[in-house]
Amino acid sequence: MADGAFELLRAAFFRWAQRWPVVCAELATAPKVLAVGDLHVENFGTWRDSEGRLVWGVNDFDEAWPLPYTSDLVRLATSAMLAAEEHELFLDAERMCDALLQGYREALEAGGRPFVLAKHHPALREMAAARLKNPEKFWEKLERLPTMRGAVPRGARKALQRMLPHPSMVIRYVHRIAGLGSLGRARIVAIGDWHGGTVAREAKAAAPSACAWAAGISAADAKVFYERIVERAVRCPDPFLRLKRRWVLRRLAPDCARIELPALPRQRDEKRLLGAMGWETANVHLGSSRAKDLRADLKTRGTAWLLRAARRMVDDVESDFAAWQTYWA
Repeated sequence: MADGAFELLRAAFFRWAQRWPVVCAELATAPKVLAVGDLHVENFGTWRDSEGRLVWGVNDFDEAWPLPYTSDLVRLATSAMLAAEEHELFLDAERMCDALLQGYREALEAGGRPFVLAKHHPALREMAAARLKNPEKFWEKLERLPTMRGAVPRGARKALQRMLPHPSMVIRYVHRIAGLGSLGRARIVAIGDWHGGTVAREAKAAAPSACAWAAGISAADAKVFYERIVERAVRCPDPFLRLKRRWVLRRLAPDCARIELPALPRQRDEKRLLGAMGWETANVHLGSSRAKDLRADLKTRGTAWLLRAARRMVDDVESDFAAWQTYWA
């Protein structure tokens, strides 16, 4: 988090859950959806569907929770503006917000559509595939992790073994650290060789969204919405993504991972990229809300509401970051 306000935004979703309804109170009455919650410009990635096709979309639903649809859009725009301040994006704030809203509106009009990159979306396919040119780096980083000491939790071990391509594979278990918002959650990875190459499966501890904490709901009473939001979204399924007894399971590979902005080519169509992010946000929201209700609410908000709200949240996050720096100085 010491690196900047963008990192603080990603790492401290609990603060968003506290602050967004206060700073953007006029948006908190918008129609509710089953929202991503912790949506930001680096919460998108790729996976392979059951046909082996490369698919692009939201990568992580750890903080999924019923929220006004405006929360996801404002958080996505806020993250884009903070990323631009760190020279990770290069559009101005107005054009970024316009692109996000245009993609969102177009998806609502179309009823949503997944991003299958095998045939369509050549520009997005080129951006998403850029990081796949050197898969060795991914496997080298994973294989350097030390073998876990002590017992692997029984539920995680059984679930991981069932997801491997063969039950008799020789595997070892490692701890993995990834992302910022879920650093406190256990990530256990099973790694092994199969038919001349490395395969890996991850079990990440599932937990209720920080929105439950912000609402005063105990962890025992709070629901985990991960599985529900994935199943309901307009989405091309990842056959390896499952929730088993409070463990989120997935395949790990260079083509099945989150995409960081520095991994994208410097020459890229950022307007198209952000438009796709807006569209994918609508894909998720359409799983729990009618398009006509969302379109009707959007029409009441004018043209600059997202830009104004995101600027207020940028100021709020940067104020938090300054306070955090002072505290730890």
